[in-house]
Amino acid sequence: MASKRSFGVSQAVLRRKFGSGMTFRNYRDKEVVFSQGDSADSVFYIETGTVKLTVVSTRKKAIIAILQRGSFFGEGCLAGQTLRICTARSIGQSNIVRLQKEKTVRTLKRDPQFAALFVGYLLSRVVRIEEDLIDQFFNFSERRLARVLMLFGQITKESKPESPLKVSQSTLAEMVGTTRGRVSKFMNNFKRKGLVTYNGGLQINNSLVIEFLQNRPMSVKKS
Repeated sequence: MASKRSFGVSQAVLRRKFGSGMTFRNYRDKEVVFSQGDSADSVFYIETGTVKLTVVSTRKKAIIAILQRGSFFGEGCLAGQTLRICTARSIGQSNIVRLQKEKTVRTLKRDPQFAALFVGYLLSRVVRIEEDLIDQFFNFSERRLARVLMLFGQITKESKPESPLKVSQSTLAEMVGTTRGRVSKFMNNFKRKGLVTYNGGLQINNSLVIEFLQNRPMSVKKS
């Protein structure tokens, strides 16, 4: 759900490379960056904070990615995407840079250093998507939930929020691809084992979650 690799690019560096082709904005918790169906005319970069990508159909809603600091998103416009296929929404407060599509294309052509950084990030996203697909198709819901909790643990550790993390079981169910009832059952089990606690919000014991995942390896074996 989140990129394992982040690329720290300062706003000052981006301003030197993009000049007037970039804008900077602070987003509040749950504020929409762009909506599904909007015109795809720019790439975004998360300077600080976290962004959630969701897709809605006539029957279902799914969380397809949680992106942390140092992540690009909206890059589909560079490959001919004319409309946004998902909605991007800030989780907590985020500082996000918007890069114009035309200026991004020119920078990628003229700046090998930035192009290498950008391609490296995209490759890391591809690897992560493959892992998520394998996890979704071949592993049990309990393990997928543990991976999601590990992600939120990493986000909490990095952002150090002033208030406890508040994530509904419905949101966890959307991310895992299962029912809220099963998530509730697994969370109660995790609570008994000390992986999670509730004290005004969700608190995650990262070391115990990692140990849990190590004791339950992925079903797919290397040939």
